[in-house]
Amino acid sequence: MTLLIVIIAILGLLLISTEKLTNINKAAVAIFTGTLCWVLYICYGADFVLSQHSTDYHSFLGGAVATSVTVKQYIASNIFLKCVGRSAEIVLYLLATMTIVQVLDNNGCFDFLKQLLRTRSGKRMLWMLSVITFVLSINLDNLTTTVMMLTMMHGVVQNRRQRMVLGAAIVISANIGGALTVIGDPTNLLIWNKSAVTATNFSLSLAIPCLIAWLLPVWWLGRMLPERVDTAWIGLPYRGDDTRLNVWQRLLMLIVGIGGLWFIPTFHNITKLSPFLGALCVLSVLWIVNEIFNRKLNNVDKMIQSRVPRVLQYGVIQMMLFIVGIVLLVGVIIETGVLPWVASWVAVNIHNVWVIGTVAGLISTVLDNFATAATFFSFFDVATTSQGFAAAMVQNGIYWKIIAFLVPAAGNVLGVGSMAGLALLKMEHMHVGWYLRNVGWKALVGCALGMGAMYLMY
Repeated sequence: MTLLIVIIAILGLLLISTEKLTNINKAAVAIFTGTLCWVLYICYGADFVLSQHSTDYHSFLGGAVATSVTVKQYIASNIFLKCVGRSAEIVLYLLATMTIVQVLDNNGCFDFLKQLLRTRSGKRMLWMLSVITFVLSINLDNLTTTVMMLTMMHGVVQNRRQRMVLGAAIVISANIGGALTVIGDPTNLLIWNKSAVTATNFSLSLAIPCLIAWLLPVWWLGRMLPERVDTAWIGLPYRGDDTRLNVWQRLLMLIVGIGGLWFIPTFHNITKLSPFLGALCVLSVLWIVNEIFNRKLNNVDKMIQSRVPRVLQYGVIQMMLFIVGIVLLVGVIIETGVLPWVASWVAVNIHNVWVIGTVAGLISTVLDNFATAATFFSFFDVATTSQGFAAAMVQNGIYWKIIAFLVPAAGNVLGVGSMAGLALLKMEHMHVGWYLRNVGWKALVGCALGMGAMYLMY
């Protein structure tokens, strides 16, 4: 049964990595694979429980006779729910941040960003888009930031080739910016939730590698743009009676929403509660401020119109389902004992965390970032004392930072290694071959130099 579960998991990951070719949504594949593997696991639950949790299971029985029902109850309450809890922490965080973005956009808090794009200079357009994306992705998840900026850019730039170059810069900026903080990427939330890293130490350690992996490819992409780009004149969007907020009200809401997300690491350090609770706290405060500012509109027929594009709403929901599926899949592989066995083999035969990180980066070029990082993060626990890995696996150890940097950075090489990259490929109908020839190798050089900088730092 273990072999069957592993085969199904590998087939599922292959389908996920070839979504561009098969046109089968990887969120659906992840959910189906994770669900099927858990069903197969519980069919032989007694064998798995006795081999992995014998002591805890006998304590759970409390002297009662072991039956198939008690085994299923133990799995449901002591194993499965813990796995669901890990995915729920990330999904709830993403749900809160997505809602924050929608509330802010509905109230026109991002309108001033569109006004910054009033330029025909190719380099100025490139760096404005890149910097804004990089800063936003530090607080928000990569996909939300990418689709927002791609939608904004698409309505401004008329030339398709120029949009492809600018879109590539947006994807690189979003993925690298998200890698810089513990709240900027769902994979970083995994290790932050398990206390493998602390927020300040993590960001300071990755600052130089991330800046290299971001600035160099973006500068290179700028050389592909003409001096003047084909742009359309941008006016403030007509909102009718759906909003009457003035500038300072919009600014205050932006500070509460985006600025409040910066408080989440402090909230987590003080309370030791899951980061999603801090995100929900920020959302609730923003919600109250929104109700106060728009209280005069509560009794009118024209309510706030949702201006968030459907691709953002559906894309983020798909990402949430994908994360649930991957966490369930990785969780069941751990419970079969396969991943612990692989970790032991790696610890004995591969004594270099940089080699492991390089392998993770190579895999992430074709496999989704979250699936890759979740697998490699699950190889080891913070308390791991395997040969040669004790110093690298402790809290704030280098292992966590290598994977957190290399996986999203290498995911930029082909574009299919991240949901942000896939969003660009679909929106602009780009071919992977064009992306690799014009963008991928630049991202690879930036990734390699960033990794070199990290190596010298440690």
